[in-house]
Amino acid sequence: MNFDAFVAQVRENGWNVFGAEVWERGRLLHAFGDTRDSLREIYSITKSVLSVAVGMAWDRGLIDLERPVLYDLPRTCVTRMFASQRAVFEKITLRRLLTMSVQDLPMQAEGAHWVDYALACPLVRPEEASFHYSNISAYLVSVALTEALGEDLGGFIERQILAPLDITRYAYARCPEGYFDGATGMKLTVHDVGKLGRLLCAGGLWKGERLLSEAYIRQATAAQVPCMEGGYGYLIWREYGGFSFHGKWKQRCFVLPDRERVVTLLSHIEAPCPELTDSVVRHLLSEGTM
Repeated sequence: MNFDAFVAQVRENGWNVFGAEVWERGRLLHAFGDTRDSLREIYSITKSVLSVAVGMAWDRGLIDLERPVLYDLPRTCVTRMFASQRAVFEKITLRRLLTMSVQDLPMQAEGAHWVDYALACPLVRPEEASFHYSNISAYLVSVALTEALGEDLGGFIERQILAPLDITRYAYARCPEGYFDGATGMKLTVHDVGKLGRLLCAGGLWKGERLLSEAYIRQATAAQVPCMEGGYGYLIWREYGGFSFHGKWKQRCFVLPDRERVVTLLSHIEAPCPELTDSVVRHLLSEGTM
């Protein structure tokens, strides 16, 4: 690892990296920029927070990943569906939504009634379980989890995830109907995103307390479906010998369990910037000079 070389490249290239941290074996090795002061948009890293919430519900026996999602959605929405559309969605389980393996879903729900919009989407190939990235998949998981818990998912995340991790400053978005968005919309600091990575890296333990089971983490971080990266688990990416959380404008948290290393950086870079990824891989994920 060569953290100084990474920082030098960030500065030389003017990459809009707000801050970065590297933790290894429970110790903070390196930090750059604003890692603790400012809340930043984390975009689709929100999905990985949702995955942790799903795991906590699964650990408690409150949700069945193999059950069709319709069983955990609001009854009023399901009864409004045409019978032919209900028959199609009977083939879609929570596991399929978590693994982004439902074909034909648009990227984003629209209008004032996102649940109805999502359930009206025509699915031509409901049985085809191959990778297809859509915010609607995560959103439906969020709604289903809310209904299964019988309480507001935002409040559940605050109490069961954020509070135990000592995350006291945060923001998150809701859909027009009031459900936790699930796909995007959270704001956290660099340091606090890293805590989520460290929780999973430690097998679900935090300061000696078990927050999440190892059984769920194994499933969530495995390559459940192939994609152009290293595979996709339960709203978590598999790559570089470990797994990662992604946001769309170069927000990243890389977890390498074998080395107990967690690398987090929050940026805002809308243009393609493969050089930044190359720098992270070469200088922060590799072995070598400290």
